Amino acid sequence: MKGFKGGLTAKKHMRIAKTSKATATRDLKKLEELKVLVICGRGRSTHYFLNLN
Repeated sequence: MKGFKGGLTAKKHMRIAKTSKATATRDLKKLEELKVLVICGRGRSTHYFLNLN
């Protein structure tokens, strides 16, 4: 998908959803808990990928 090279980050989600960093991080964490996304990395280098399993 164009624009998602390297996975989704909180910063990318903020731009797409026009939301704050706190909300973007909370949204991504919830999607990870629901097993929609898988997490790769920690801190500023955290990226999220679709869980295709």
